[in-house]
Amino acid sequence: MSISRGVILTVLLGALGAACTPRSEDQPTKTADAGYKAADEAKEAGREAVDDTKNVAEEIGDKTKEVAGKTADKTKEIAGDIADKSKDVVSATGEKITDAWITTKVSGKFVDETLLKDSKINVDSKDHVVTLKGTVGSNKAKARAVEIARGTEGVVRVNDQLVVNAR
Repeated sequence: MSISRGVILTVLLGALGAACTPRSEDQPTKTADAGYKAADEAKEAGREAVDDTKNVAEEIGDKTKEVAGKTADKTKEIAGDIADKSKDVVSATGEKITDAWITTKVSGKFVDETLLKDSKINVDSKDHVVTLKGTVGSNKAKARAVEIARGTEGVVRVNDQLVVNAR
């Protein structure tokens, strides 16, 4: 009896060993498959993250363009309002400063100026910009005419087209 127990035990151990061996050989394959699967999942998650980032960037870009457009429109509107209001400026004496008012003031100041006595200056104003055309007797007279025009209330710029008349 002891032999048959030994034989049975040997046979069982051999069968058990044979049954365990393939499983241990399968283990590296299962681990590698799990690693490949995890790598594929990570790649897919990375692609999704990139796509999400692109979408968010596009949305931000669109919003930025929209805000920039609204800002530009508002800036133009404000600039137009300022231009309109600058035409309605009031002088220190309470008179409304118009282009005609500026032309009259500049021309009136030229009458009393001795350097400009023999000059022939045409004064024109448009949008508070004074244009001086004509002839003056010297460079000093030309500079003085421009200085007077620039110093007149309501004038934003002087366009000097004066010519020195050499005698």
